[in-house]
Amino acid sequence: MKKIRVLHITEPFAAGVYNYVKEICSFFDDESRFESYVIYSPNRNGTDFEKIKKDFSQRTTLKQVPMSMEIDIKSDYQAIVSLIKEIRKIQPDVIHLHSSKASILGRIASVFYGKAKVYYTPNGYSFLRQDIGKGKKRFFFLAEKWIAKFFGGTTIACGDTEYEHAKRIGKAKLVRNGVSPNKLLKYNTVIEKNKFRVGTMGRLSPQKNPKLFNEIAKELPEIEFIWIGAGQLQTELTSKNIHVTGWKTHDEAMKLVNTFDVYIQTSLWEGLPFTIIESMALGKPIIATNVVGNKDAVENGYNGFLCDDSLCFVKHLNLLRHQKNVLLEMGKNSVDRCNQMFDQKKNFESLKAIYTNAIDS
Repeated sequence: MKKIRVLHITEPFAAGVYNYVKEICSFFDDESRFESYVIYSPNRNGTDFEKIKKDFSQRTTLKQVPMSMEIDIKSDYQAIVSLIKEIRKIQPDVIHLHSSKASILGRIASVFYGKAKVYYTPNGYSFLRQDIGKGKKRFFFLAEKWIAKFFGGTTIACGDTEYEHAKRIGKAKLVRNGVSPNKLLKYNTVIEKNKFRVGTMGRLSPQKNPKLFNEIAKELPEIEFIWIGAGQLQTELTSKNIHVTGWKTHDEAMKLVNTFDVYIQTSLWEGLPFTIIESMALGKPIIATNVVGNKDAVENGYNGFLCDDSLCFVKHLNLLRHQKNVLLEMGKNSVDRCNQMFDQKKNFESLKAIYTNAIDS
């Protein structure tokens, strides 16, 4: 049986995109028919080279090609030339692109090889960002549409709302992000503590909106707030009841998330956050901003609440704090929803079928 070579190309190799690529490669480690390759850029802040060595097995071949996050004609041209060379060396059957910048550079480079089926996972479209103006959003949307039209490829959306947007642009399939619920069960232990605890996890960046997190904490001084992570906007967390832990290993982070009564997500935009899904697997109710990604994981009123402002967060945190039966019921619903929609093995079986059908058809 012919081996299937899958090449993943990504410009960012940290946070959600990193986890997504890492989990795909880990899943395919057990699939003897597949060979995994990853080309990533070493340029992005937050790339942890020691972690990469530990997280990827020897079955995955890792290569570096410098890519710029911003549009830079000289840098982009050099990146495309390097990608063409690497693609020709690897001779992949499938090229799976991750993030907007890699989708542009990778699709252009793939034209010069022409033998691979090309797929693209946005992990959060740039035109859905809430920190940019309408003009820039329109530009990003048209860029996605025209790149798809001229260079082809099929989008593999990581969440339901991303899938709806992808269908407006071109050919699209849905393979939801997922976690391994059984692997997370070991963290789900009973914890005794004195205060009601609320927390989140992620980079302290504009996307994650720490300003809103701080506003919520200020309104609820009797609640303990935890932010797992670090970043340039840590100075925005000024409320005295917020504790910033810095970065933790995945094991440490999951043990800490298990101590939360409620997981909150204040981000301005998302793809489909692993952090929320992992918290659901641990039986946590979720209160999150009503944006793409968050609203794919949270069913409002079932396993949590979707909010548009700090008053909504405060209202529902008070509800869950004072009505333990609702807290417990929503936590149970989070586990059920995670098992039904975000089981990694089931979802990656769908991805395997996409790769296999692309070659066998």
